[in-house]
Amino acid sequence: MEITFDFEKPIADLLTQIEKVQQVQEKTKVDMSATIRELEEKLEQAKVEIYSNMTGWQKVQMSRHPERPQTFDYIEMICEDFIELHGDRTVRDDKAIIGGMASINGQPVMVIGHQKGKNTKERQYRNFGMANPEGYRKALRLMKMAEKFNKPIVTFIDTMGAYPGLEAEERGQGEAIARNLLEMSVLKVPVICIVIGEGASGGALGIGVGDRVYMLQNTWYSVISPESCSSILYRSWDQKEKAAESLKLTADDMLKNGLIDGIIDEPIGGAHQDPAATAEFVKARILADLNELGLKDADTLVTERIDKFSKMGVVVE
Repeated sequence: MEITFDFEKPIADLLTQIEKVQQVQEKTKVDMSATIRELEEKLEQAKVEIYSNMTGWQKVQMSRHPERPQTFDYIEMICEDFIELHGDRTVRDDKAIIGGMASINGQPVMVIGHQKGKNTKERQYRNFGMANPEGYRKALRLMKMAEKFNKPIVTFIDTMGAYPGLEAEERGQGEAIARNLLEMSVLKVPVICIVIGEGASGGALGIGVGDRVYMLQNTWYSVISPESCSSILYRSWDQKEKAAESLKLTADDMLKNGLIDGIIDEPIGGAHQDPAATAEFVKARILADLNELGLKDADTLVTERIDKFSKMGVVVE
């Protein structure tokens, strides 16, 4: 295990101790299995204690782990016959958003999601998962295609936000996202949205309006990142941990406030510890919802979707 974050240091220390004891055992041929067992028990206890009590900022860090599975990973692990589709038919093909037809256990679906990239070269190619207007227009084109052929839609959300560059604004970034919100609310096919990493602002909402919206356990979803919030409120990024708590951006907070429909579990230590197991959790949730939503007619889907989002943010005195 490669430790990335400060709060995981006790786990790293125990792993180092176990490794050293194993080396001594190999070198001296002395049975130290009891000591190893004791350390392993402490390790499991430490994992449960640390990962069960993470703060908002720690979950933000976890959502950004460089080895965390991304959209392409989930497509490879849960889908068959994926055919990627390109372009918005207006400007270009935005590499920050990918999409195409696939099947899950034989069920045809349109899959769309943000793709950040795994290394420096790929991240630059994918623009770090920050889509331009044409990315959202491509996503909408694929959604309308799915609607035309009566196929359900699955979206994977993982972005630091929509690309904030001047050229993006010139090509109508705000309009593209707003158009997606409008069109997704009235799509006549089932729509399932899953936050698999970061869910920042309009960049996430642009593919985030669905009949079911889920978050993986160690993800966040908010109008602004903790760093940006801290820089606005405190004129410094130093208060990002405080901002993360105030924003109530974790999956638990979002579920409590009625902004998502459920939380998908991750293996202890995060999705990157066991991507295959995480993918199975995601796949099971998708299939269960496809079975349930598939029983509803188009008018019912649209009405219930609009009603769900219309109730959000209503204050009762």
